[in-house]
Amino acid sequence: MTSSSAAAADTRTRIGATKTGKPNGQWKVDGTAPLNANEAWKQQDSGLNVRERIGQVYSRQGFDSIEKTDLHGRFRWWGLYTQRKPGIDGGRTATLEPHELEDKYFMLRVRIDGGSLSTHQLRVIGGISTDFGRGTADLTDRQNIQLHWIRVEDVPEIWRRLEAAGLSTTEACGDVPRVILGSPVAGIAADEIIDPTSAIEELAQRFIGDPELANLPRKFKTAITGHPSQDVVHEINDVAFVGMLHPELGAGYDLWVGGALSVTPRLAERLGAFVQPEQVADVWVGITRIFRDYGYRRLRTKARLKFLLADWGAERFRDVLEEEYLGYRLADGPAAPKPSTPGDHVGIHRQKDGRYFVGVSPVVGRLSGSTLTSLATLLEKHGSERLRTTPHQKLVLLDVSEDRLDSLVTGLGALGLSAKPSVFRRSSIACTGIEFCKLAIVETKVTAATAVAELETRLADLAESGLLPERLSLHVNGCPNSCARIQTADIGLKGQLLPDGKGGQSPGFQVHLGGGLTSMDREEAGLGRTVRGLKVTADNLPQYVERLVRRFVADKHPSETFAEWAHRAEEGALL
Repeated sequence: MTSSSAAAADTRTRIGATKTGKPNGQWKVDGTAPLNANEAWKQQDSGLNVRERIGQVYSRQGFDSIEKTDLHGRFRWWGLYTQRKPGIDGGRTATLEPHELEDKYFMLRVRIDGGSLSTHQLRVIGGISTDFGRGTADLTDRQNIQLHWIRVEDVPEIWRRLEAAGLSTTEACGDVPRVILGSPVAGIAADEIIDPTSAIEELAQRFIGDPELANLPRKFKTAITGHPSQDVVHEINDVAFVGMLHPELGAGYDLWVGGALSVTPRLAERLGAFVQPEQVADVWVGITRIFRDYGYRRLRTKARLKFLLADWGAERFRDVLEEEYLGYRLADGPAAPKPSTPGDHVGIHRQKDGRYFVGVSPVVGRLSGSTLTSLATLLEKHGSERLRTTPHQKLVLLDVSEDRLDSLVTGLGALGLSAKPSVFRRSSIACTGIEFCKLAIVETKVTAATAVAELETRLADLAESGLLPERLSLHVNGCPNSCARIQTADIGLKGQLLPDGKGGQSPGFQVHLGGGLTSMDREEAGLGRTVRGLKVTADNLPQYVERLVRRFVADKHPSETFAEWAHRAEEGALL
């Protein structure tokens, strides 16, 4: 055995030990024999291979012809989930089998790496929504657009239209590298440190759909930004590259690993490594392969990269990356400085070329096919052919000349897209909820939109007097899985059923307070505070938030943020 192979074998032995002695299903430690049914079907046939069956069999023979492992597993590799059957209440979510919950329609996720769209592409998505999705279109907080009511019979035609426009659904779901979050102002912001566009394009073109990376232990999320606002929620991604200036090497990226929320939230950690622009692809694929080779596959509840990082620690993780996967050492680097501007990019901002970009806020990401089509037409009439989706369920419209701004903003308002939104409209996020999601317990989109509208009225006096905070995030989630990032919101709401006092149950939420990611308002990310017994019904949500905000305004110290107050306040002040 050579010295290098012996070192690699020693590394595998050293990092493969577990406290219980049971195998974790790590390929490089325990071998590749599957330890559960999910791992078995992934090895039997790649999720990428189901595309041919969709085109040649299922789309021709209909929903009932779909083999169950394909339906509940491999379809996800192509952005397809069965949606919830209407009329099934949240109390039955955990008691019914998947086939009892699901309808014969699909949610289809359009993958938009970096959030970059042309008006032509937007019009194509709008047309698909109108023709095949009953007009549905939701912006996600992963920069994708989701459609609903999709029939398997229509999927080949939908793919044809998307791919003709340079779009796809490849690996939009599944145990694969998901969409790559990118700065919505990449290449255009006047204060950008480094443009990540080429890095995002290289990763997407080289590795998305690569069979070698299409069987990971679980989903794998990436974020890359070169903007000082750190606008890609890097602390809750499996791997993230955060733009910064190295004192000796110039512009590049600070490397973060191992973030994710769900029911066991864990924020990412810095590896202390500086990644030069030409190293991004090497580092990304190295970390992805570490996850593939050493990630825990025995239990899906422990199969995210965050659990591996928690066991190894950042120092060991970096050593394995450099010694076993890169073959060279990365430069050490300091942390990126705290952001000095908001990362949602809402409002009107000057580009580096003298034109402007306009960040607009639909209510909790809900749009429609006709709105997408109308927006494409409106932008083109104002000389723009580019826009971006954001990790905050917002849109950023690019390349607008100064003399057309007023007209554009007026036209956007008519479409329900505000460039000057209220505090809650600007900072509210909601997941799909019980309307379409089989995991959800409560409704989210309408609940959140109703709350936003009521709070605009209830707190109008504070807004007019300047006492309402400029930024106050309200995130509404339909189940414990935190697709709406409840633990990192000022006010995070986790859906659950609450006793109604009459022997039944009503939709409601457990409340998390004071969470947030690194921003101009806080030095570092932190999770929200939970108070035992602090729960609110959906019907009483606006009243509760109003009472909470008024208490904050009355009690806060000068310059104190809501998150700071929420963590120091007595429990009674939060009820």
